[in-house]
Amino acid sequence: MSSQPDGEYELPEDRLEESQPQCPFGVGGGCCRICYMGPCRVTDGAHGMDRGVCGATPGTVAARNLYREIAAGAASHADHAREIVEVLEEIADGGLSAYDIQDPEKLEEIAADLGIEAEIDDENELAKLVAEAAVEDFQGAGETLNWLDRMPDEQREFLKEQGIQPKPSVDMEVARAMHRTTQGNDADPAHLLTGALEAGMADGYAGLTMGTDLQDVVFGRPQPVETEANLGTLEADQVNIAVHGHSPVLSEMIVEMADELEPAAREAGAEGINLVGICCTGNELAERRGIPLAAHSTQAELAVTTGALDAMVADIQCIWPGIGDVIECHHTKLLTTTDYVRIPGAEHVSFDPETAEADAREIVQRGIAAYEDRNSRQEYDVEIPEERTSALVGISEDYVLEVLEAASPEDPVAPVVDALAAGQLKGIVGIVGCPNPKQRTADMTERLIEGLLEENVLPIVTGCIGHVTAQAGYLDPARTDELAGDGLSEVLHALGDAAGLDGPLPPVWHMGSCVDNSRIGNLVRAISEGADVPTRELPVAASAPELIAEKAVSIGTWALTLGLPVHTAPTLHMDQSEEVSRIMTEDLKEITGGYAIQEEDPDAAIDALVAAVDERRLALFDETGA
Repeated sequence: MSSQPDGEYELPEDRLEESQPQCPFGVGGGCCRICYMGPCRVTDGAHGMDRGVCGATPGTVAARNLYREIAAGAASHADHAREIVEVLEEIADGGLSAYDIQDPEKLEEIAADLGIEAEIDDENELAKLVAEAAVEDFQGAGETLNWLDRMPDEQREFLKEQGIQPKPSVDMEVARAMHRTTQGNDADPAHLLTGALEAGMADGYAGLTMGTDLQDVVFGRPQPVETEANLGTLEADQVNIAVHGHSPVLSEMIVEMADELEPAAREAGAEGINLVGICCTGNELAERRGIPLAAHSTQAELAVTTGALDAMVADIQCIWPGIGDVIECHHTKLLTTTDYVRIPGAEHVSFDPETAEADAREIVQRGIAAYEDRNSRQEYDVEIPEERTSALVGISEDYVLEVLEAASPEDPVAPVVDALAAGQLKGIVGIVGCPNPKQRTADMTERLIEGLLEENVLPIVTGCIGHVTAQAGYLDPARTDELAGDGLSEVLHALGDAAGLDGPLPPVWHMGSCVDNSRIGNLVRAISEGADVPTRELPVAASAPELIAEKAVSIGTWALTLGLPVHTAPTLHMDQSEEVSRIMTEDLKEITGGYAIQEEDPDAAIDALVAAVDERRLALFDETGA
């Protein structure tokens, strides 16, 4: 076991400290290890090579590296979407007993957007046609992706004029990215980055949007629900089972079996079963079931160290391998469930939608057995932090649009437009991604959000940043007046009144998991089309203030194709190339309307994002005469 002396295990912060100093060529995107003539360290700076052995420039190397990151992110989200497509196919064929269609209206909306116009009374038949359209986006049949019909039409046409259009298959887009970036292939930085934008678009629609769309069809659209956050949601006298990863296909069934096996838990001596969420599947369960948000991905190991966690059930993505070391020192069962994912120290329970109930039952039973093990140990410390915060989660784009329509039936986007024109609302920033140990010591996300709120900018959050904001109390409507600027607070109170609430909407809106970034995109689309303003001109931006995963780079690239300014910290791996940095921060403004903002200081990031949205807001209303 990789541990510190006296049985103390390492946590992410310890391993980060051990990694210092980190390679500046790797951080700056100038390390090329695609072939075996290297690795080469190329840079426009004073130290290193100005060409690789093959002659690749710093721009070529940085662009290839960035393109590969985006392709990997697109592959991750597309594979996530593929799972729910397969479930929907089997539902339509009548082959699954454990799942059905919870939201037929959402199914009809998607079908209409995709141009499936046949009048079909049988929802299974409609589901079959929608699933077939989704499958085509993996196999490739038409001119481009079917799910690109979910993109704002004006921005899509604008990009097409710039020569930016994804292949007809997301799998083809990922494969082409890997081919183009092999040694001795595409070497033009600008051309490579055009491909990267196309991969980001493919991710945004045949990954994120498709995944969220079809999960809503099968599990239902989220509605606002009150829940709690922090490790204090664990209960010493209950069987504590945490779901960790991203797939509600698994976690929704765990909820069902936890309810069924509650009597078995009591027979084992527990007061019941306490189900909590970690990472994005935690967001999925929170927004549909009100399950507590116990921990973000960086805190997963901390959840084990409480001694109270009996089982951690993991499926795909963001499950850090270091957790196996911590598991060795505790009774907790780490259970992997996806056949192509294994973690050292874990037991594997293969989960298949066709045998979902039996598989989930076995998983919960193992959690109960682990509780019995914990309860039987004479000297075993359980230390659960006391803190737990209130959070209102599940503020989906559909809910927001319902509230806007209630506030202004004839022109639903008018409350947003009027607030922007009056300066009560300066803009909207989607804040996404994971908590990065590099930024945690500076409270990067918390400082960024508090600064934006003071400036009357509305933050909308997804993913593990949703956990951070829940733990900080930013999802609590009781703190709206405390945290939001006067103008934004007034807007949130007005929307709360329109929604029939006793008070305002919360100062930060929680829209779900990583794939649910598509909800932010859908809201932007609705505002754009309702106000007849291109997305690239709206006072909307995006931020990944604690960037970790390739998935987040891919999500950010999709936001760039929507024409949004996109902030990242740490900075993207491109600083070793002046050319790539210039393209991403300046030239993209003419190509997509978006651009990258590279800023690791929280205060400077606040200034940059506020300036970005306010510049667009003022230009928009000067041009419209409002």
